[in-house]
Amino acid sequence: MSRIRRNLVLAGLLIGSALTGCATLPDTDALIDRHNAQTANFETARGPVSAKRNAAILAELQRTSGKLDILDKQMALEQAISDSPLVLGNKASLLQDGAATYAAMFGAIRQAKDHINLETYIIEDDATGQEFSDLLQQAQARGVQVNLIYDSVGGINTPKAFFERLSKAGVAVLEFNPINPLSAKGPWQIYNRDHRKLLIADGRSVILGGINISNVYTSGSAVLERLIKPPADGGVAWRDTDLQIEGPVVAEFQKLFLQTWEKQKGPPLAAKDYFPKLAPQGKDIVRAIGSTPDDPYSLIYLTLISAIGNAEKTVHLTNAYFVPDVQLLKALTDAAARGVQVQLILPSHSDSELVFHAGRAHYAGLLAGGVQIYERQGALLHAKTAVIDGVWSTVGSTNLDWRSFLDNDEVNAVVLGREFATQMQAMHQRDLDASQRITPQAWADRPLQFRVKEWLAQHWGRLL
Repeated sequence: MSRIRRNLVLAGLLIGSALTGCATLPDTDALIDRHNAQTANFETARGPVSAKRNAAILAELQRTSGKLDILDKQMALEQAISDSPLVLGNKASLLQDGAATYAAMFGAIRQAKDHINLETYIIEDDATGQEFSDLLQQAQARGVQVNLIYDSVGGINTPKAFFERLSKAGVAVLEFNPINPLSAKGPWQIYNRDHRKLLIADGRSVILGGINISNVYTSGSAVLERLIKPPADGGVAWRDTDLQIEGPVVAEFQKLFLQTWEKQKGPPLAAKDYFPKLAPQGKDIVRAIGSTPDDPYSLIYLTLISAIGNAEKTVHLTNAYFVPDVQLLKALTDAAARGVQVQLILPSHSDSELVFHAGRAHYAGLLAGGVQIYERQGALLHAKTAVIDGVWSTVGSTNLDWRSFLDNDEVNAVVLGREFATQMQAMHQRDLDASQRITPQAWADRPLQFRVKEWLAQHWGRLL
């Protein structure tokens, strides 16, 4: 089922239950001002580091990255709004597109010895879904406990028999906020969806990002990859990004999974070693940031707005679904006005036409404000990434739209450091090379039919 069909299901239920419009985005200026006076602190697998080492780590980051406000202010803000620490000693590896991500996920499942925790928005009953199902059942058969959370709306097109087979094999299966109110184990919260994508193996490695479990991701987005392995069913290739992390920060992602399981009143989990002793695996500094509608404000939204506001040189965002609110638009144009290079890579087409045109409705104002807009060609863009000032990076499940910021459970990893950001920047450049720049003149000359679609779509922004 396409994103637009899923959203129409949600929209109808939302309108019918008069639940839309209840939540609002936070006053970011007030929150950021309140929190930015603090000092960033770092942790290892053994806990917080000394004040002396803390200062040395920050000094080294600034030495290699330049004297940037984003380091001082952004890290302190993230620390203040989230109880998830900045953790040292991790190895973060970029996974571009579905083939690389699935290979990493299959490897993690095959190598798991204690448990597998899988959380996903969509898991389809197609060849890819069946391969996951087979591997999970094989893991369960060899004594590895498999725990699966899937979203009820995201899985609306997946037969119940698919999940029943897993359950019969011993997999613990949990449906997130069932569409059927009679199946709800607490308040019926149809508007709250689990949009996270997490695979945690043995509490030692995590894979997260934008990739669901579906055949649409099996073809790579590069031209050569598409020639070698054309998209499934003759469709278009999907361009997405995931991240594999090994090291002490995996425990923070594990906490998020277990919190969701508990909040959804899942059955008691089998006794496994969910929090093993974790040794350093690399040099990456990572923070896990999870957002839910239960929070007083979206932690990821506030983090991103602050990161853009603290940027001094570059803001490079790549995102699949762009339906911004006023504060995000202002943060982008304010950054451009102070001389920051602001580049947005957005889709040239989408599986949701409403979202696509609702986003395009903001192009004129952004272009007038000095923001550079590019549309990715040759693939359906589904990635959700950012790299700012060549030192602050994030990969996750969060779109730049109201639904992600207000109604969804989302998860992102923030990675600090120039070495990882260099990889992110190279990936951004590859997407830029495959994109078409939208100039103010070309946008002013667009066909009337686009203008009409934009005008109509923007009125649905809060529901998309």
